[in-house]
Amino acid sequence: MKKPKPKSARARVAANVLRLRSERELSQEALAEAADFHRTYVSQLERRVTNITVDNLERLAVALRVDIIELLRD
Repeated sequence: MKKPKPKSARARVAANVLRLRSERELSQEALAEAADFHRTYVSQLERRVTNITVDNLERLAVALRVDIIELLRD
C-alpha cells in the first residue's frame, strides 16, 4: 500500500495560519496589522499563492503568539 504524500510546507503553513487566526478570532486584516504585513499577503498565504520567508514566518508566529514550529506542523 502506498503511503499518502505529505502536505507541502506551503500547504501546512496555509492551513495552520488559517486555523490559528480563526481560533483567535482575528480577521486577515487584524493579523496582517499585528505582523506588519499587508492584508492581501495574509490572504495569499492562506490560499497558497505565495511562499513565505523564514523572517516572515517568525513575524507571523510572534503575531499569533506561537512557536514558529506550530506554523509548520502537519
